[in-house]
Amino acid sequence: MLAVSAAPPTRPESPPAGPVREVDWQDFRDHLATADKEGRRMWIYAKQPRGRYYTARKWVSYVLLAVMFSGPFIQVGGNPLLLMNVVERRFSILGQVFWPQDGFVLALSLLLFLTGIAVFTAAFGRLWCGWTCPQTVLMEMVFRRLEYWIEGDVGEQRALATAPWTARKLAKKLAKHTLFFGLSFLIGNTLLAYIIGAEALLRIVTDNPLNHLTGLTFMLLFTLVFYLIFARFREQACTFICPYGRFQSTLIDENTIVVAYDHKRGEQRAHLHRGESFAARAARGAGDCIDCRQCVAVCPTGIDIRNGTQMECVHCTACMDACDDIMDKVGQPRGLIRYASLNGIEKGERLRVTPRIVGYCAVLLVLGGLLATVLLTRSEVDVTLLRAPGALFQKTPDGRISNLYILKLVNKTNRDLPVELRLEQPAGRLTVAGGNPTVPAGQLVQTSVILEVAPDATRAGPLDVVVSLHTAGRPLGRVKTGFIGPRNDLAPR
Repeated sequence: MLAVSAAPPTRPESPPAGPVREVDWQDFRDHLATADKEGRRMWIYAKQPRGRYYTARKWVSYVLLAVMFSGPFIQVGGNPLLLMNVVERRFSILGQVFWPQDGFVLALSLLLFLTGIAVFTAAFGRLWCGWTCPQTVLMEMVFRRLEYWIEGDVGEQRALATAPWTARKLAKKLAKHTLFFGLSFLIGNTLLAYIIGAEALLRIVTDNPLNHLTGLTFMLLFTLVFYLIFARFREQACTFICPYGRFQSTLIDENTIVVAYDHKRGEQRAHLHRGESFAARAARGAGDCIDCRQCVAVCPTGIDIRNGTQMECVHCTACMDACDDIMDKVGQPRGLIRYASLNGIEKGERLRVTPRIVGYCAVLLVLGGLLATVLLTRSEVDVTLLRAPGALFQKTPDGRISNLYILKLVNKTNRDLPVELRLEQPAGRLTVAGGNPTVPAGQLVQTSVILEVAPDATRAGPLDVVVSLHTAGRPLGRVKTGFIGPRNDLAPR
């Protein structure tokens, strides 16, 4: 067994003999860390991490969890902070309302988000997975911490799993899974609030459940899915379902900062004997790695980071904290497992900007500039003016030619907008049924419009019509459409 002490070991008069572990670097590629030789799943009992990186991740998680659970209920200018109402096709991002007509904005935002992840992955590896991914944050900072609180650390969990069923074991298991299911139900309802809005969710929750049996059934099914992910599926959601781990191999290179094991310093790995100095270890060909396997014990996906960057590694930094703690105890410098690049370990190079990162950043800047331009030039009102289906031109009693149009106005702001329509081209008269409309905040108004022109205006054929929109004396935009009438130039003379 490994024996370490808090004080640095003293150098013995003669180095003790001991085996140096020869490592088969390809062995880990032949099997999954979570499966035995028969292919059956091996349950991961991850030791609770402790250290500076874990503390930093906790504070980041507190902020992200607060934003996640309060997001649907925060109002910005009268609109939700984030809303994805697919049913009503109404979306709100940072208080700005977007409609299906703004699909280009949503597409640009998604491209910008994905490109940002690509840039960060190329430069800093799976920083997203380890620090901000909802699966990691909820699993490691909520569900697994509840598990530690109820069942204890890894040793107590293993003992409880193999112990016979008693009242104590039943109480612990029941308490854990009840909390897991309750949290899954809360998560499901929070996500529903992002879709239908907080007000609609509160109306459903406070109403008689018998009035919403269908919705309640689907909510329980979603709750069951979340419960199974966090109670049973766990790390397999990252290794088998999420494609990001597979994408990283195309994004990272030898200059990418990843959670890395310094093999030049650590190899060959060998157990530390009591009273042995590291100079004596070096004399027998051993490195700084004392083969304590604490980096494996804390890994939530069960891998050995000393085998190099692997698809299963989510860069959660638990192995870094565990290794730093051991290095402190044996009196060696921290950083045997640290944030580093392959070139940083092999050649001692710092992070440098590669042409690929420059290219990614250029795409990111172009998308960001395009999105900013679209948002800054985005009209407050989306207008559609089309001739009424199946309607032909009419002649008025005073001899004018009239066309009937359907006008649709979508207010994209969070305030009511009185809209005035003015006919700019051609000369004529514009009449709005019921007068100039006032469009409620975030709503759609549909009405009829009649355009009248002089009888000889359509002599050469259909006309181009330009209508401008104004509110409180300032322009909102212009819309173009067509006007048909009799072709006088074709009439017999």
